[in-house]
Amino acid sequence: MNRRDRVANGSARTTRREFLKAASASFAAVALGAHSKKAHAAVPRVVVVGAGYGGATAAKYIRKWSGGRIEVTVVEREVAFVSCPTSNLVIGGSRQLADITVPFDGLTKRGVRVVRDEALDIDPAARSVKLGRGETLGYDRLILSPGVDFIYDDIPSLASPEAQARVLHAWKAGPQTAALRAQLEAMPHGGVFAIHIPKAPFRCPPAPYERACQVAHYFSTRKKKSRIIVLDANEEIQAKKAFFTGAWDSLYKGYVDYRPNSALVDVDLATRTLKLDFENVTADVINVVPPQRAGAIARRVGMANANDRFCQVDFLTYESTAQRGIHVLGDAIQVAPLMPKSGHMANQHAKVCAAAVVALLSGEEVNPAPVIANTCYSYVDDKRVGHVTSVHA
Repeated sequence: MNRRDRVANGSARTTRREFLKAASASFAAVALGAHSKKAHAAVPRVVVVGAGYGGATAAKYIRKWSGGRIEVTVVEREVAFVSCPTSNLVIGGSRQLADITVPFDGLTKRGVRVVRDEALDIDPAARSVKLGRGETLGYDRLILSPGVDFIYDDIPSLASPEAQARVLHAWKAGPQTAALRAQLEAMPHGGVFAIHIPKAPFRCPPAPYERACQVAHYFSTRKKKSRIIVLDANEEIQAKKAFFTGAWDSLYKGYVDYRPNSALVDVDLATRTLKLDFENVTADVINVVPPQRAGAIARRVGMANANDRFCQVDFLTYESTAQRGIHVLGDAIQVAPLMPKSGHMANQHAKVCAAAVVALLSGEEVNPAPVIANTCYSYVDDKRVGHVTSVHA
């Protein structure tokens, strides 16, 4: 409603602000009424593990949509959030880590308790989470947004932390992002950068190809004789194929050598050689993105029930199909067909989950037909982008 409608119709019409105020009061009444049946019952408690795009969003909206009537605790081991989306721009040199780093102040201002610790174990029967420093948190609903862990089982030479520190993935934004940028800066003019992409599914399907563009942009302005080899274990580019091939053929002609069906067998650390099924590729800087699976805390309680890698969920609530009362968000879930693993998707999962948790803890009906959307932008240089959108119902 606009201001003109309100003036013309006088007090008989309700403004949007008045409606939202009334709706909030109505929820509070429902929540209090539902819990007053249990004499002096405690305030509902939600624990969220992980404060990325999924976890932080869920925490924010549970507090907001419950009118502050639900207690929310977030467990996060990092001191600040570093965004994976746009982190390739740090590797390309047009952004700094500080540009994509955000503190958790916004959560605390909304009344969310943020505990800097690591969730070590879950007791689903007792509805509790054990933390690294000894604290145990009880919950009525638990939300896991644990991201992904890497699978090095089929890359023997990268099994040790020491080897992983030399051959970077930079697939979790933070220190490795800056370290990969430093390796590129130290690389000799005329050197070769090689990136290996695992078989899908993996976090953010367009991101490896965007990374190739960002490195190509850096080489085209600073190291014109250097080259990029993209070794893809998949049969073809997994997202925005025409967009990326168009950029490589026009903006970066001669810089990018794309090779599909390049399954990785192992790595020779001494010579920086990627051993593939049908060839070996040696480069000055090698960037291996390993296969991925749900974060350890989800796997520890048997929730990775899709190929022992990802977590199956009920898409109306994002509640695990393996453990009642526990919800899973983001890259850790087994996504529906055509649903990518992306930051925007994690945000959308979180909003549906938050609404469902508020409903479940207030005795209300869960939305039977949520609709979510995804938008993904990819940079081919420091300014130009391409995007895809999709709707999932």
